[in-house]
Amino acid sequence: MLIMRPRSKAREIALCILYQREVTHKDCNDLLSKFLEGNSQKKEMVEFISQLATGVVENLSFLDSVIKKYVRNWEINRMAIIDRNIIRMASFELIFLKNIPPKVSINEAIELAKRFGDIDSPRFVNGVLDKIYKIERGAE
Repeated sequence: MLIMRPRSKAREIALCILYQREVTHKDCNDLLSKFLEGNSQKKEMVEFISQLATGVVENLSFLDSVIKKYVRNWEINRMAIIDRNIIRMASFELIFLKNIPPKVSINEAIELAKRFGDIDSPRFVNGVLDKIYKIERGAE
């Protein structure tokens, strides 16, 4: 049985909400509320899930414009839904959540890609996020 750290689990839940939002076109906050009805979580975890999911949705155009700069021969809408949402979420962390070490955000995204993406997802996610980190964050 896999035991996950709270923030890793929060990222996984946020990813599921973002995926569900994209597939069903439902409101992110409604999806989060629906999830929490059946799965009670600690307050800090709920806050982090909400921060990630709503942060991505509220900054979607900006995040997609950043990602587009670093993906060659790919349109965002042609990426696998899981890959693009992992990249969006990690990009949100890299750009907006300065209190999270960039390497943590990237490593967590790679782990999500290993669990939920296809065989090439981890390498693809790592390549895009590494470029975003180095150029957008100035690779501190």
